[in-house]
Amino acid sequence: MVIFWVAVLAISTLLYVLLDGLDLGVGIIFGLTRDKAKRDVMMTAVTPIWDGNETWLIVTGVVLWGAFPLVYATLLSAFYLPLIIMLAGLILRGVAFEFRHKAKRMRWLWDWSFAGGSFVAAFVQGLTVGALVEGLPIANGHYVGGDFGWLSPFAVLCGIGLCIGYMLLGTAWLVRKCEADVREIAYRQIPVLSIALLVFLVVVFVFALVEDLPVMGRWLERPYLLFFPAAGAAAAVALAASARQRRDKPPFLMVVLIFVAAFGTLAISFWPYMVPFAITIEAAAAPHASLAFMFWGAGLFVFPLMLLYTAINYRVFRGKVRQ
Repeated sequence: MVIFWVAVLAISTLLYVLLDGLDLGVGIIFGLTRDKAKRDVMMTAVTPIWDGNETWLIVTGVVLWGAFPLVYATLLSAFYLPLIIMLAGLILRGVAFEFRHKAKRMRWLWDWSFAGGSFVAAFVQGLTVGALVEGLPIANGHYVGGDFGWLSPFAVLCGIGLCIGYMLLGTAWLVRKCEADVREIAYRQIPVLSIALLVFLVVVFVFALVEDLPVMGRWLERPYLLFFPAAGAAAAVALAASARQRRDKPPFLMVVLIFVAAFGTLAISFWPYMVPFAITIEAAAAPHASLAFMFWGAGLFVFPLMLLYTAINYRVFRGKVRQ
């Protein structure tokens, strides 16, 4: 039962990163675009799906709260301030979605709210991942780092890196969904963002070696982890080839594979810890009775229905947007 909820948590987190990551990336690109008509097209490309994408963040939080309460309490204690900032960014972005189309004189305010909220949410998510990889100050199962124990140069670097990754994901989505000028702009951005992401990965690897982060030891213990970077590298080559050939569908799938490879690398590197390298899965799990109770409702019915709803939503709104 514990492994089932670990799998649900992993799938929910990955789906959130991929699905909300694409519209966060579009939001950041939106802020770098000056042309109003192009901004309208970008907004249209994510309007039918963005609200459902954020649902997976709620699922991740609920699973942590119900199935792994110790991890929920520890992470909330550690990241209380950044999580509040992230939620404020997501709320600001959601309000901008509703107000932008109706605003006249103040549209610029909602444009910047949409772009700024997207950037803040993406940056904080990357910062959080970076702090986890670097390791939180935890003693006897409790966070002891204070209000800013999560803040470090490495965490900030990871925040910037995830923004770049989300922008690449959003650019690939615009290639898939848009036509004419927006599509061509997105194609031109793919090589730039791909190189920026590669530079980020090299810098992070060097930083981890210099600082001798604990996660690096896992690579020596588990050489099969190299499978994930190899898969990511193959996807990057396919991304470059499909972008050069102007094939609209493959770029998004290749960027998804890159993210899946990165997620798999982190997940297997941390195993069997949920908070590296302090709290294991077994120590964090709720009592079996609680996990079983959740399974008969959320696990057996709600989670599959959400997967089905997401699949139908993307199926219904497939195809290019009209300009």
